[in-house]
Amino acid sequence: MQRMIEIDSPFFLKAEELAAPVDWTALFGNANPLALEIGCGIGDFIVRTAADNPGINYIAIDFYNKGCYKTCRRIENEGLANVRVVRDEARKFIAERIPKGSLAAVHINCPDPWPKKRHRKRRLVNREFAAFIREYLSPGGNFYFATDFDDYGLDVAEMMAGVPGFENMLAPDRYRHELEGYHLSKYMQKFMAEGKRIYFVHYRKASGG
Repeated sequence: MQRMIEIDSPFFLKAEELAAPVDWTALFGNANPLALEIGCGIGDFIVRTAADNPGINYIAIDFYNKGCYKTCRRIENEGLANVRVVRDEARKFIAERIPKGSLAAVHINCPDPWPKKRHRKRRLVNREFAAFIREYLSPGGNFYFATDFDDYGLDVAEMMAGVPGFENMLAPDRYRHELEGYHLSKYMQKFMAEGKRIYFVHYRKASGG
């Protein structure tokens, strides 16, 4: 069994010690817009994105202890004040700790594709999840999904086109293989260096939603 790394970073939040829901304005000390990355890995995407957008507060969640530890170290090394890291399961954390209608953006980069057909029901992003996350986005809030797995990318692109309350920001395309201004994780860069493609999907919660 892998040993859990003790994370004593001031940027790490213990989920069980947080209020339900959290007053994120009080926690960050400002009323800046709030964004969420689900599955932050080792933090390369969130650190670069947060550095580019100091006027946005970011929550980075991951279920893997080592990834949370490395993300915190990256935040400290960059001297960022607008990111907090949490180790928790995504749906549980959102339902318990995020006020509905409060997220300006949600980023999901290369989640587990569960490639075997019998396991695909375990994929995070599906129609049910899209309807779920819509409730937590503010009107005009952005939903970004990226995957290196062809089947997953095509499935999500097709599925999102039929989910009510969202606007496709890539129209007339349902997905693209490049998204200008969107940072690539080291995992994405490695994958692309092998000649493979990333599928990007970008929707926004309708203003009247």
